[in-house]
Amino acid sequence: MVKIAVDMMGGDDAPQIVLEAVEKAINDFEDLEILLFGDEAKYTLNHPRITFRHTSEMITMEDEPVRAIKRKKDSSMVRMAEAVKNDEAEGCVSAGNTGALMSAGLFVVGRLPGVARPALVATIPSVSGKGTVLLDLGANADAKAEHLYQNAILGHVYAKKLRGIENPKVALLNIGTEAQKGNNLTKAAYKQMAETDQFNFVGNIEAKSILEDEADVIVTDGFTGNMILKNLEGVAKSFGKVIKQNILSSAKNKLAALVLKKDMKAIAKQMDYSEYGGSVLLGLDGVVVKAHGSSNAKAFYSAIRQAKIACETQIVDNMREMVGDADE
Repeated sequence: MVKIAVDMMGGDDAPQIVLEAVEKAINDFEDLEILLFGDEAKYTLNHPRITFRHTSEMITMEDEPVRAIKRKKDSSMVRMAEAVKNDEAEGCVSAGNTGALMSAGLFVVGRLPGVARPALVATIPSVSGKGTVLLDLGANADAKAEHLYQNAILGHVYAKKLRGIENPKVALLNIGTEAQKGNNLTKAAYKQMAETDQFNFVGNIEAKSILEDEADVIVTDGFTGNMILKNLEGVAKSFGKVIKQNILSSAKNKLAALVLKKDMKAIAKQMDYSEYGGSVLLGLDGVVVKAHGSSNAKAFYSAIRQAKIACETQIVDNMREMVGDADE
């Protein structure tokens, strides 16, 4: 049995989408228990494998992250993180304030020994449909070469254990594929990665190839990674609008759309971020999953499923072991 703690109050459309996702997850997975934190007045579920705990405070998207974690001790997010810290739950999921969740991860759950800076990782859609692991997505705007090297180790373990890729190809995001390309950060990181036997480093990769399945894991700093992720989300949304406008532009196009409806749905599903769940904050002494703030019930359900798999595959123990080996 896997127990996941859930922040019922975090996210743009909470608690409705959270309750819907929790209900579906608890019905789909017979080996799942949910420890749910939030406002008792808004709790509507009743299931023997859901334990509800009332919280009197809520961290909003406008709250300053560190101050909120320190002052709002009875918030759903802090209580959720404490459940992981106290071994009441193996992992936790929230769609709330990203900065606050990262602070809760650092100050409540705690880092793994040997991890300099935790990193946000997510699986993004790719051409083949299998997806590509990208990190860091914003946990650290500034980074040193050793941080990128450690991100590569964390990404390797994530891809191997959570995604089932036996020998993940790890690449460094850069402005060119040649070894000498880039700034001081990427040049130094490339040198460290090229000399290691901790993971399968395949060299530099350009941004234009991110979705082309040339690597299983792509490593960058949090500033760049966050912009890449938001750009991909924006392009996907805009592309959908363009397609819709063109389909509705004529009777001929509408007829063609009816013929291709099934295929178009398959393509949309392949490129849908909600199929992959949220971002995992790697390098912590527990599983912490950040669902999109604008998550619908489907996306939050996927985040719960992702947290469950991370717990089942003992990803934290595997990272503890591998980071420890790298430090020796």
